[in-house]
Amino acid sequence: MLRVQFFLPGALLLASIASAQPAATGALSPPRSPRNASYSIEARLDPAARTITGSELIVWRNITAKTVDDLQFHLYWNAWRDDRSTWMREASLGGAVYRNRVEQDRGRMDVTSVILVNTGPAAQPATPAGAPDRTDITSTRRFLAPDDGNRDDQTVMAVSLPRPVAPGGSVTVEVKWTAHVPRTYARTGAIGNFFFIAQWFPKLGVLQDDGWNCHQFHATTEFFSDYGVYDVRLTVPAGWPLGATGVGQDRRDNADNTSTHRYYQEDVHDFAWTTSPDYLVRTARFEHPSLPPVEMRLLIQPEHAAQAERHFDATRNTLKHYGEWFGAYPYGHITIVDPAYQSEADGMEYPTLFTAGTRWLVVPRNLTPESVTIHEAGHQWWYAMVGSNEFEDGWMDEGLNTFSTARVEAAAYDPNYLALRYFGGFVPYLLRDIVLKRETDRNRLGLYRALPKTDAQSAPSYATFPSRAARNAISYAKTALWLNTLERQIGWPALQRVMSVYFERWRFKHPKPADFFAVVTEVTGQEMGGFFDQVYRSSDTFDYAVQGLSSTAEQGRFRTSVVVRRNGEAILPVDVLVTFADGEKVLEHWSGRDRWKAFTYDRPSRAAAAAVDPGRVLLLDTNYTNNSRTLTPRGPEAATKWSLKWMVWLQDLLLTWAFFA
Repeated sequence: MLRVQFFLPGALLLASIASAQPAATGALSPPRSPRNASYSIEARLDPAARTITGSELIVWRNITAKTVDDLQFHLYWNAWRDDRSTWMREASLGGAVYRNRVEQDRGRMDVTSVILVNTGPAAQPATPAGAPDRTDITSTRRFLAPDDGNRDDQTVMAVSLPRPVAPGGSVTVEVKWTAHVPRTYARTGAIGNFFFIAQWFPKLGVLQDDGWNCHQFHATTEFFSDYGVYDVRLTVPAGWPLGATGVGQDRRDNADNTSTHRYYQEDVHDFAWTTSPDYLVRTARFEHPSLPPVEMRLLIQPEHAAQAERHFDATRNTLKHYGEWFGAYPYGHITIVDPAYQSEADGMEYPTLFTAGTRWLVVPRNLTPESVTIHEAGHQWWYAMVGSNEFEDGWMDEGLNTFSTARVEAAAYDPNYLALRYFGGFVPYLLRDIVLKRETDRNRLGLYRALPKTDAQSAPSYATFPSRAARNAISYAKTALWLNTLERQIGWPALQRVMSVYFERWRFKHPKPADFFAVVTEVTGQEMGGFFDQVYRSSDTFDYAVQGLSSTAEQGRFRTSVVVRRNGEAILPVDVLVTFADGEKVLEHWSGRDRWKAFTYDRPSRAAAAAVDPGRVLLLDTNYTNNSRTLTPRGPEAATKWSLKWMVWLQDLLLTWAFFA
């Protein structure tokens, strides 16, 4: 195993972290965050052995009201060292097939030393004046399982401090470790010479006023950490392009046919990187009359080279619309990564860097690769800048971002069409008869309506049923649906104001659900507690239906009766629209509280149709097929129309098969 070159002494490194840097180097002035957890890291990749040897110096400051006598770290890759970890047990329960992998394909992270560094009075050390410059606390290591008590889980490590750290105090700690890069789990790992490295270093949890928030790694949750400054040196084979969080400062070519790349970034809460000899590097620029410019760097697979501009265009549209709607992207640079085929690293977000996802063959007016690119670029707002706790409240990032993604798709790519894929998913066929609208996105309607009662959204994300489908239904889809419902109640200008105020108030902080709800109430001037009781604190479902419609002739007039019913447990006001044969329309407002309600009319014309929620305001309704009834025969034209469409699709499909036969 190759050894890491040791890095700068603590005092010099602290000066480097604190020194002012020009904007092009990843500096932000003035500081955007508390910068209470800063990392200087040196690491070396051995691609043949698939190992990383690393050393980090962490400067941590206690910004809470709590005194602590230990530090707690996430060791994420230990989730994959055997089948007994909580992550592996949950993944198996959720249907994933990761068990019994060979040792070479597993991951692990072994901490070899933890040293407390006394940096002097200026740093408010945990060690008193006159104490040794370095105190070895490696022997105090222990593993914790705060969520489920699993003694076999090694994803949380604690070390004891010789003296407590009071509010306002700080410590500097040096950690050395070795790690084995796995075959990809949770979108981090390696396949062939493609390496995507995330959650790869011992990372501090978040200290809150009630103690450490340092959850075990769970199969369907993501991450939560504090903001700081990252100064990272990575040694990889010479000639391998490398992309990482932050801005590349310099590259040093070494005598052993390796290169050391330095990346630097202020005001981020994580750091990820990737390298592969196969990457093609492309660059472009985002410019806007009222938003800061952004340098875009794309690492793309050779077989996807022709799609580079589509990746850039989708990223530009995200920077534009999110910036106009919610607030500007401040970092000045962003890296887009096109992962290798079958790497399972697509569709993931990290500060200033994200992985997209595409196919070998793509067609115009279908959102591959645009949809994934927009979604992952959009995470720079609700994950990277607004530091949501994704262990506990995944919807605050994923749900808000799913809603925001669809708005960009509608604004920038309307119309777009459904594409079916044949021959193992390689060959796309565009169905121009099926336009994909914002409210018919499968992530919202399909996923949620398949699993609407999985759990209440208020349940901690790590404690919900560990399947990706359940997570997608509740964190992604349900949130997007209730945000759409809220938009249709209060209007887009009001909801856009809600989200921009929320972003401005909570960027570079750690908001909780109550903070988002408070902004909704403040901006709208409406008490929204009842709404959030229904959509967030409950797993009850909405289902309103037209149960009966009749219109009977009586002495030259028509007696019409409409019965609407609440089939679901959840309650929201809905409209009822009754349409008569002479064109008259009657709109009723129903509180939706009773199990059923009847509306009767005495009219000169027969009723033609009745519909509950005719404007489709309540997008959380789990069954739209029962929302309307009609008394007017539709005739054969509707069946003929759809028959002709299906005949055209079948003909095109047969021609495609004949072409490849």
